[in-house]
Amino acid sequence: MSRIGRSPIPVPSGVSVVIEGQNVRVSGPLGEMARALPYPISARQEGTEVLVERPTDSSTHRSLHGLSRTLVANMVTGVTTGFRRELELQGVGYRAALQGADLQLQLGYSHPIRITPQAGLKVEVPEPTRISVSGMDKESVGQLAAKIRSTRPPEPYKGKGVRYRGEVVRRKAGKSGKGAKG
Repeated sequence: MSRIGRSPIPVPSGVSVVIEGQNVRVSGPLGEMARALPYPISARQEGTEVLVERPTDSSTHRSLHGLSRTLVANMVTGVTTGFRRELELQGVGYRAALQGADLQLQLGYSHPIRITPQAGLKVEVPEPTRISVSGMDKESVGQLAAKIRSTRPPEPYKGKGVRYRGEVVRRKAGKSGKGAKG
């Protein structure tokens, strides 16, 4: 059996879960989220826990079981505490700034890059070289952070670019045969 799918999802106080067939709606202090579970997977609530179940032991049902349980658990976490991804800019002249709700990046190109976050996501720039993306939906937060990182991914020679906070970029040596003509 799926170890992830078997574990119950604790529902903290202040969060309500409504299950109607395949649809799961979770509302809490930060807002409300809804999602439809894949067909053979079902969910039920027992007291302060939500259990996700599968009909058979086939490999497809096992994989959907773990996925569905994780999606519901992420919804519960999202409406209580939310999710956050931090990015940092490394490079001379690389900086970020907010203009209204839009994020403007100077990344060594001939033009600034402007990124508009979708509704429900919040972008903060505590320092010119740090960016913080937060929101209720883990998938959307990760997608926006990946979009920001893809504007200038870190390169392996000098390490310049946009990277996730704490990300380790493996460095390459570069040219080594300086003046060694034979």
